[in-house]
Amino acid sequence: MNLYNEFIIIDDDEINNLLCRMIIEKTYNKARIIDFTDPREGFDYIVNTYSKTNSDTNAILFLDINMPVLDAWDFLELYENIDENIKNRVKIHILSSSVNKHDMVRAQSNKNVEYYLIKPLTQESIKLIVYVQNKRMELKNSK
Repeated sequence: MNLYNEFIIIDDDEINNLLCRMIIEKTYNKARIIDFTDPREGFDYIVNTYSKTNSDTNAILFLDINMPVLDAWDFLELYENIDENIKNRVKIHILSSSVNKHDMVRAQSNKNVEYYLIKPLTQESIKLIVYVQNKRMELKNSK
C-alpha cells in the first residue's frame, strides 16, 4: 500500500521551511522532506517526480499563500491542469499565516486543497493529516 511518506514544503520564507522540516523530522524521523522557496521549482519537481507511474511515493504538500512571482492561487491554477495521477499522489494543505476569512474560504472551496492550516505547523497537525490521508488511501484501495 502506498502511504504518504514524503513532505514537500513550498514557502518563500526559508526560516519557516526550516521550522517545518524540524517539526516533521521530530514527528516522522524517516520521512523524506523537500522544501522550495521558489514555487515554480516546487511545481516542476512535483510534475517531474509524480508523473512517474512506477514510483510508490505519495506526498503531503504544505503550500504558503503569499509568495512573490507565483502565489498559492496561481500555483493551484497550474495544478488544476496536471494529470490526475499526480493529483492522486500529492495532497495539498495550505499552511499560511493568513487568518483572512476570504483566504480560508477560497482555499476550502478549491477541490485540490485538503486543509487550511495556520502557521506554525505542529506535530499534532502533521499526525492528524498523515492519519487522515492514510485512512482515505486505505478506504480507496479496499474498494
